[in-house]
Amino acid sequence: MKFGGTSVADLERIRHVAQLVKGEVDRGNEVAVVVSAMAGETNKLVAWTRELSPLHDAREYDVVVAAGEQITAGLTAVALSAIGISARSWLGWQVPIRTSAMHGSARIEAIEPTLMSERLSQGQVAVVAGFQGIASDNRVSTLGRGGSDTSAVAVAAALKADRCDIYTDVDGVYTTDPRIVAKARRLEKISYEEMLEMASLGAKVLQTRSVEIAMVHRVPVRVLSTFDPDAGGTLLCDEEDIVEKKPVTGIAYSRDEAKITLRRIPDRPGIAASIFGPLADAGVNVDMIVQNVSEDGRKTDLTFTVSRGDLARAIDAIEKAAPAIGYRDLTSDSNVAKVSMIGIGMRTHAGVAQTMFRTLSEKGINIQVISTSEIKVSVLIAEEYVELAVRALHSAYELDVA
Repeated sequence: MKFGGTSVADLERIRHVAQLVKGEVDRGNEVAVVVSAMAGETNKLVAWTRELSPLHDAREYDVVVAAGEQITAGLTAVALSAIGISARSWLGWQVPIRTSAMHGSARIEAIEPTLMSERLSQGQVAVVAGFQGIASDNRVSTLGRGGSDTSAVAVAAALKADRCDIYTDVDGVYTTDPRIVAKARRLEKISYEEMLEMASLGAKVLQTRSVEIAMVHRVPVRVLSTFDPDAGGTLLCDEEDIVEKKPVTGIAYSRDEAKITLRRIPDRPGIAASIFGPLADAGVNVDMIVQNVSEDGRKTDLTFTVSRGDLARAIDAIEKAAPAIGYRDLTSDSNVAKVSMIGIGMRTHAGVAQTMFRTLSEKGINIQVISTSEIKVSVLIAEEYVELAVRALHSAYELDVA
């Protein structure tokens, strides 16, 4: 059972969480609990660290921000003990959850839950501090924002748990953002692949890496509401476990986009490497890429997208590499957004992309960049049209019809 920051925001909510855990114990289950920091706590700790030094040591940053989950784990164990449930808190290094030494965004390398398994078999609830582990340099490490989801699914995989329940402030995964589309529906089931696409394309319900781990280790994950646990939730499962496969499962969007275009670059082998190599060295992730066909065989244009937060760093890296690239001019635009439709049913249904393009055309929305995979089509559009596009596509694919 994993509880997010809003679920443990204050002592009253922690008591409520303890009652939910007690319910599972009373049903005869062995229970491990993973907790986030109380809502707003991590932001406060991050702000304090940055205020003292914008260029702080990442190892000390981890020491500071990991404290939020440590406090919640201890308080949750106390709350469980107070209602007669045997419980013990576990920090990342106590499990241990071994990670890489990339402080601030470490990756889990191994979990050794032997002692925890023994305690679980004795009827003790393990309350694990999410988001943290121990790095190869023997220092506390953190997994990046949203890392408690990753901790939970990884612990579930290591324990060979029957299921991992992610309790949050929404009652499941929806066909799109209910704040934009009132008729958005909660999905009873969604495949790992679809959820991975939705998480990476802007849906905030689950952290992308947690879905990756669930898919690799085939951990059934259920997303449900802490405040309405009987609402049903959404189950992440194998594609084979979903009987009815609609062409499109959901519409996702992301406003965290920026577009860069390089004009009149040499059309020769190695030019892409001379552009994207410096970006990689600068730690900039590139998403959508489109290259125009060269009319004369000598010069072409190339457009790609990065996150808005990386735009300045990306432009700086490209400008420093300008002599090697040889472009004529560089333009950028941060007033763009990405809208995506996702569905495993696309593999067996023709004309799915055509519906998307026709719908956007009818609404007068210009498509700037297109990116596709086997179960996804993403388009880059002007940000002002995001909500219109999401609503129109949700209706076009009949997602507001049960």
